[in-house]
Amino acid sequence: MQIKFHKVLLQKKYPLVISRGVRGDSYNLFLSYEKDGLKGWGEAAPGKNEKAETVEQMQEQLITFLEGGIESKNTEELNQSAKQTGVAPCAFAALDIALWDWKAKKANLPLNQLLKLPKPFIPTSLTLGIMPPYQVKERINILFHDSSAKALKIKLGSPEGIEADKEMFAQVLESTKQYQVKIRVDANGGWSTQEAIHMMQWLADRGVDYIEQPLEEGQESELKYIYNNRPLPIYIDESCRYAEDVGKWANHIDGVNMKLMKCGGVTEALNIIKNAKKHSLKTMIGCMSESSVSIAAGAALSGGIDHVDLDSHYNLAPDPASGVKLIQGITLPDFVPGHGASLKPEYHA
Repeated sequence: MQIKFHKVLLQKKYPLVISRGVRGDSYNLFLSYEKDGLKGWGEAAPGKNEKAETVEQMQEQLITFLEGGIESKNTEELNQSAKQTGVAPCAFAALDIALWDWKAKKANLPLNQLLKLPKPFIPTSLTLGIMPPYQVKERINILFHDSSAKALKIKLGSPEGIEADKEMFAQVLESTKQYQVKIRVDANGGWSTQEAIHMMQWLADRGVDYIEQPLEEGQESELKYIYNNRPLPIYIDESCRYAEDVGKWANHIDGVNMKLMKCGGVTEALNIIKNAKKHSLKTMIGCMSESSVSIAAGAALSGGIDHVDLDSHYNLAPDPASGVKLIQGITLPDFVPGHGASLKPEYHA
């Protein structure tokens, strides 16, 4: 067994502005796990809320974790051990994704088949960050001109308040008319309870599909007030990190958004899906600042998920990995043994 780390800069075409700040260029950690002549690839995107803010912190945590040995444990045992020892989920995701990639290659199956999941068939949303209306016009055309994309997720929760949200959204409606896309909204916890109640009705009147994370993480006790008589389905993101979080809020939400960087990889994502079904909740899979490597792993799961938001790699210039394409609006990995993606040779030779 051989494990190698690679630090790679992800350069973005456009910074992503959300209620909590700006997401620009960033370094990610790529991990290769090689055994029996097969190599599995994983990826980690650092994040303050995910308990590791730099590539160096993630690599240090993984090196310490690996010193305890991994060969005698299955992926669920490793997942639980990583939680118990405080490994950042975004760091552990790199190892977990690589192990699943290797396992699928060993079985000579695409990862979705190994997991007994159908091929992806739900179109992904493309993401539009917070911006003034005049920028919306240009960006919508860039996103959807000559694209097969069929859905748009808009970031609201502007620090300038809900009137700024309404102005931006009005321009989105106007600019997307010619493209006939479905529209979803993610407030990233940028609204108060009263603002959420007001905005959900306002957005429902304008044809939005659902609202994601209307309230700030830590304000989950307020969900019951916006859940009753809700005009839109409510999904939580930051408020649900692990499978055990699902049941805490199940009576006041309609679904959960899982992210491999937030939960720690494929293994915990499968646990979240299982728990969500147990509570009759819908599921969504999203992403952070990720390349095609972790996007491919997420796409392998997406055939068993209700909503898909796997688009961060489309905003990279360039994507340092390969193996994922947008076909008829669907984020599809290459259907070869493994999750289908790998870091390009020029980034690890």
